[in-house]
Amino acid sequence: MPQALRNLTVLQHALFTVLTIVCAVRALATGAAALPALGITAALLAWYVAGAATAHLQPGDAADRGRPTRVVVLWLCGLTALWLALVAISHEYVWIAFSLWLLAGHLLVGWWGAGYVALTLAVVVLVPWWATGGASTPGVLGPTIGAVFALFVSRGQMQLVREATQRQRLVRSLVAAQEETEILHSELARTQRESGALAERARLSRDIHDTLAQGFSSILLLARAGRAARDEAQVGDLLGQIEESAAANLDEARRVVGALAPRDLEGAGLPAALRRVLDTLAAETGLRTELRVEGEVAGLPTSIEVALMRTAQGALANVRLHANASRVVVSLSDLGDSVRLDVVDDGTGFDPGPLTWPPSSVPAGGYGIPSIRARLREIGGGLDIESAPGEGTALSAHVPLREGAP
Repeated sequence: MPQALRNLTVLQHALFTVLTIVCAVRALATGAAALPALGITAALLAWYVAGAATAHLQPGDAADRGRPTRVVVLWLCGLTALWLALVAISHEYVWIAFSLWLLAGHLLVGWWGAGYVALTLAVVVLVPWWATGGASTPGVLGPTIGAVFALFVSRGQMQLVREATQRQRLVRSLVAAQEETEILHSELARTQRESGALAERARLSRDIHDTLAQGFSSILLLARAGRAARDEAQVGDLLGQIEESAAANLDEARRVVGALAPRDLEGAGLPAALRRVLDTLAAETGLRTELRVEGEVAGLPTSIEVALMRTAQGALANVRLHANASRVVVSLSDLGDSVRLDVVDDGTGFDPGPLTWPPSSVPAGGYGIPSIRARLREIGGGLDIESAPGEGTALSAHVPLREGAP
């Protein structure tokens, strides 16, 4: 409760106490029986203090209720009964009714309060009339104005309490919402960090497979060929190829760590980069290679060029390691709203059914195709594979070029 309302509550308690003491003094001064008057006065003050101690006198106590509680009614009835007993001893005690009217406005809702004020007002007006043997206009009008004033003051105070309570609830809800927002923001930031770490881990795993792993495979095959060679000139050529492949893979390793585009794409478009990859493959393995370009495929976005370049590298690595092919054809086609890359070989073929994603569910040696498919999906593309044992393999990657593609 705000401090101003606390002060009003203290003032109300002080008013009741002062009115009771003043009425007791006046009653004794006018000849009222001292023992009954002082005894019931003490009982009235004790009953009031008991109600205040149990928080029944707080302004607005009934603000959120449709009707007064039984405890409040019993307490107020007890207080009224003691007051009536005092009024019966001396009509000087009628002035305590002003505090009772304030209490009625605080504790009784709606017509309950108005009815209580009307009944007690009748006592205030009729008792002096009966005691003095007559009534006067001030004797009726004064208490009536006081009763109405007390009722409206207490109701206004109760409205202030209600608004203050609602503001406190709103502040608490806003603070709770802010705390929840901060928690959600922290959770979102943590999730974003974890998602970024997983994405970077996936990128590194794919790039390592498409570059370094293939380079090591190439070096391994060249080294085996050099061990079997007997001609020193042939061995020298193989060592030169190993050195060149190692240097290229060292450069690719730096690019993978730095998240740079493949070296083959620097300074040239995708067709020229594919041509260099095919020439290297032909020089190292003796495979017959062919590149076909259909349509205008220059000026592709870097993300698409990198994805298709990695797709070609992965597919050609599979041809080199597993296909036992003699010829491979790479086709790059502009289809208007998409670009397609086809890699076709005449090798032994395989069953493409078990190739799935994530790689952890793929048997040993089966990481390449799922990795390619995942990379293409990230830019809205897809991968189709047609193959069967003994019938070669056709791999087709397609990526959309339209606006708003994922």
